[in-house]
Amino acid sequence: MHFLNLHIHRSLSSLSSPADALLAEKALTFLKRHPYHLNSLSSNFTPEAASYLLLKSQNDQTLILKFLKWAQPYPFFTPRCKCLTLHILTKFKLYKSAQSLAEDLAVNISDEKSNFIFQCLKETYHLCASSSSVFDLVVKSYAHLKLIDKALNIVNLAKLNGFMPGVLSYNAILDAVIRCKKPVRFAEEVFTKMIKDGVSPNVFTYNILIRGFCTAGNLDMGLGFFSEMDRKGCLPNVVTYNTLIDAHCKLKKIDDAFKLLREMALKGLEPNLISYNVIINGLCREGRMKETSEVLQEMNQKGFVPDEVTYNTLVNGYCKDGNFHQALVLHAEMVRNGLTPNVITYTSLINSMCKAGNMNRAMEFFDQMHVRGLRPNERTYTTLINGFCQRGLLNEAFRVLNEMGRNGFSPSLVTYNTLINGHCMLGRVEEALKMIQDMVGEGLVPDLVSYSTIISGFCKCQDLEKAFQMKQEMVEKGVKPDAVTYSSLIQGLCEQNRLTEACDLFQEMLNAGVTPDEFTYTTLIYAYCTEGDIKKAFLLHDEMVQKGFLPDVVTYSVLINGLNKQARTREAKRLLLKLFYDESVPSDVTYNTLIENCSNIEFKSVVALIKGFCMKGLMNEADRVFELMLHRNYNPDEAVYNVIIHGHCRGGNVQKAYDLYNEMVNSGFVPHTVTVIALVKALFMIGKTDELSQVIANTLRSCKLTDAELAKVLVEINHREGNMDAAFIVLTEMAKDGLLPNSG
Repeated sequence: MHFLNLHIHRSLSSLSSPADALLAEKALTFLKRHPYHLNSLSSNFTPEAASYLLLKSQNDQTLILKFLKWAQPYPFFTPRCKCLTLHILTKFKLYKSAQSLAEDLAVNISDEKSNFIFQCLKETYHLCASSSSVFDLVVKSYAHLKLIDKALNIVNLAKLNGFMPGVLSYNAILDAVIRCKKPVRFAEEVFTKMIKDGVSPNVFTYNILIRGFCTAGNLDMGLGFFSEMDRKGCLPNVVTYNTLIDAHCKLKKIDDAFKLLREMALKGLEPNLISYNVIINGLCREGRMKETSEVLQEMNQKGFVPDEVTYNTLVNGYCKDGNFHQALVLHAEMVRNGLTPNVITYTSLINSMCKAGNMNRAMEFFDQMHVRGLRPNERTYTTLINGFCQRGLLNEAFRVLNEMGRNGFSPSLVTYNTLINGHCMLGRVEEALKMIQDMVGEGLVPDLVSYSTIISGFCKCQDLEKAFQMKQEMVEKGVKPDAVTYSSLIQGLCEQNRLTEACDLFQEMLNAGVTPDEFTYTTLIYAYCTEGDIKKAFLLHDEMVQKGFLPDVVTYSVLINGLNKQARTREAKRLLLKLFYDESVPSDVTYNTLIENCSNIEFKSVVALIKGFCMKGLMNEADRVFELMLHRNYNPDEAVYNVIIHGHCRGGNVQKAYDLYNEMVNSGFVPHTVTVIALVKALFMIGKTDELSQVIANTLRSCKLTDAELAKVLVEINHREGNMDAAFIVLTEMAKDGLLPNSG
């Protein structure tokens, strides 16, 4: 200590003249007793006096901080004085003040490579018994300002001059590399240099690298560093796991994310609220909303209370899932708990209300945003404009557009396309064209959606000449028509009975490499059916299926109606059965098939109600309607039984379906083939072999014996040997050939 004091005394003597020393002593007195007199010294105070004061009071933290506060704005507080102060602040571990001062140096000193700052630090290093941590702090300051090259230069200069920057320096540089979104290979290079320099990485190093690679979408590299941690005996922390869980969720690997969450416990780590929020976000992205309830329950058991992030994520998730009721329930709960929804959440709620056609409620949420001090963004305004346009309320849409402009938002391409669509929906296509001119005037270029919407509008108004003119214009502007564009034009031609031209356009579409969609095919199938050319209609249907498009209820209705018009009802029924066994028929068609034999007019509405509940999977409601029929002494007919049995098979309540089947058979009704196949499959899936045998036996007994003996034998043999796949195939073929009840 005596040697250090002697060194400081010599330094003081060499650094300052007697006049400077006197000035410094006077300043020290003022700092201790009369700080308000300090400004009287500022005009005469010198850098040498400042250095003298700093060195003399370097062990007095309070005095140093008082001096720093006074001296910082004045010219006498030179870079050298600041470097001396940095050493002292670091020694006191006043890192926040030190970093602020270091960043001030970095920003305000013209020092291209940071050589000058390093030289000042080096020259003042021994004056106050400093340590290498001052270089770590300066590197961190440069890195925080994203001055990566200067930070690396400080590290290199420190090493060359015998100082040893630590892991803090390298971590700061790595973090800056990731924040600047530089190529991740650059981070690898820094990491390699760190190892080569003999600096051991810690958990923070690995967390930065894992975050960097995961953010760049390279999960494999992130997992590689995670494995390296294990090999090197570096224990991961909650941040490590949260980063990896988030990366898995973003790549739609939710199940792997859950495994990591469970693995944390094995490593003695407790998931935190962020862990659960990340998992909930992943589930919401994938639409797995039911599972979020289980996660919330686990959170609750562990004492975690959902925060704004949790609620905002869930509300957005339920809105995207179409469960507006649950979204509204959670929003109300969130507000009740004193939490504030963010702009994204409000925009999701507004979008949900717009989709539901509830524009009053959408505007209520919009007004709530203003009350809570939240500023709607461009997407919020466009969502509202779209909502009004979809309802045909263009005046209201333009009012929102005007407010959008007043609040500093320019309409985007999406906004204009929304307004164009709104005009076209009302048949005001010429006004929609004016919107195209307006957007061009605003410096926006019409895109595929803009042109396709206008073309569709002209087609709906039967003005095909202008529709084709727009197609020509879009091609000249370098915008290629897509399936929607072609489909609109093809439909327009078909509606005017110009089938030959429609087919030519379809061929042009194929030659241009544009793949037709379900709408294109269904439009042409309908046109051929209208013309009575069922053969070509079916050829298009087969082509559609071969290309991987699943025909929808409209396509099937078109084909079946086409067959029925030609009195080919047997073929129409066989088509339905074939589609059902191929499991490609929509449930609407399935249920319509099941109720086709409903003769009682009074039952028709009841069956329709049960059908509606069954299609939505609301089997409790379907059962209540069924029980109400019984209570009122209405005996269900076969259509009622067919629909409710099939509904319970789809809903997974196979025992209920089987009980109803027995009730149906005992009442003298023969179940429809569709019902039988659904029940047989359901019983097989849950291993109900006795019940399965009974259903198959009943079915075979009701077959047309003369035509079905061989098929019956095949079903019996395969069923007995447990080869149910083969049994299903034979039953299917029997149905197609009209050998089972209700199939012909």
